[in-house]
Amino acid sequence: MAKVIQIKDIAAYEGQEVTLRGWVYNKTGKGRLQFVLLRDGSGQAQCVAFKKEMDPVQFEAVRALTQESSLSVSGTVRADERAPGIPGGFELGISKLEVLQAAQKYPITPKEHGAEFLMNHRHLWVRSNRQWAILRIRATIIKAMRDWLDDQGFLLVDTPIITPAAGEETTTLFEVDYFGEKAFLAQTGQLYNEANIMAFGKVYCFGPTFRAEKSKTRRHLIEFWMLEPEIAFCSLEELMDIQEGLVSYVVAQTLEKHARELAIIERDRQKLEAISPPFARISYDDAVAKLQELGARLDDPAAKAELAIEWGEDFGSPHETALAELFDKPVFVYHYPTKVKAFYMTPLADRPEVCRSVDLLAPEGYGEIIGGSERIHDEELLTANIDEMGLGREAYQWYLDLRKFGSVPHAGFGIGIERTVAWICGLSHVRETIPYARLLNRKYP
Repeated sequence: MAKVIQIKDIAAYEGQEVTLRGWVYNKTGKGRLQFVLLRDGSGQAQCVAFKKEMDPVQFEAVRALTQESSLSVSGTVRADERAPGIPGGFELGISKLEVLQAAQKYPITPKEHGAEFLMNHRHLWVRSNRQWAILRIRATIIKAMRDWLDDQGFLLVDTPIITPAAGEETTTLFEVDYFGEKAFLAQTGQLYNEANIMAFGKVYCFGPTFRAEKSKTRRHLIEFWMLEPEIAFCSLEELMDIQEGLVSYVVAQTLEKHARELAIIERDRQKLEAISPPFARISYDDAVAKLQELGARLDDPAAKAELAIEWGEDFGSPHETALAELFDKPVFVYHYPTKVKAFYMTPLADRPEVCRSVDLLAPEGYGEIIGGSERIHDEELLTANIDEMGLGREAYQWYLDLRKFGSVPHAGFGIGIERTVAWICGLSHVRETIPYARLLNRKYP
């Protein structure tokens, strides 16, 4: 009986008889020669059926194969540099096959399909080469993040998805009925991480987060995944060092492990190869000045209006893009106005209108991929902020308790997986970065 192998390992079995199991990605050929491009999740291989070398019934079965039919095929592996596939260069001479299920007419064909059609068929679209490559890169990005943090002494500690209060702002909460009581889907695991660092020093959580944000931009999802490290005895400057090391490692791992996937999606490797420490660091004050200077040079009134900004305003996508275009690597923007950031961020001692916060902006127009800050560790100041925002002390009493029993200066950040994947893969929209995107107007499939 022929050994069952994965296509990714086919080169190791040249001259041997093996069995492949998978799905028909494409089929071509005429008359006595048929070519089946088979995929099995690990790669693709060309399988060749020659009429005179096969049982007539088996050969007719090959001729009748439809796109995405599932089958088991056996034969001898042979080298052929012309053979297409992933990795390519080897093909299987078919001697025997078993059709497990003959697929009906497949809705996704080589012709051009619109984004809405493809998203409605996302459960099938994930089988295509491009989506296969993107989601494999996503998996490596996640693994690289966790590997780097684990190697740096961080501990994974899971945080709740159902919470009693807002972690960011009250306007983007998803409310749920918790056995007759009001609760919410988590916007972040950060507040719980702040409790966890008092036990473990350096922690991170990784999981889905939810924002009821009525946005249709190419950067926004309703449900997205976020990795959130939190560190005791950490300053903003040390936090930026950590982010810099993490992001550089993730990009390097992607380049090392996914040459073929990056080629499939036609990503410019040179832009990624430039990503290494150090990253530029500019203050919000300087960033606003740069944006005002850039705006003053523009002649187009519409473009000038889009870039217009006054001190104290938060950045929008045009501002982030314009700033990032000044650099060929990600850039840190730190010390944002307190009023545009969350209630838990530490204000500067001599400028309370500014807080010890930082965003990391990705190059090539991908905007913010990381947001972080030093957290308020003073109970009185944190209580005043909670009262001022009308959040209600009761839901945050446990969080305030952390400032009573051995409070320390600490900091942390959250990195959005989908925005990071979009940047590293060079994608125009985050909908391709997650297996099943949840958008403002989409919850199917």
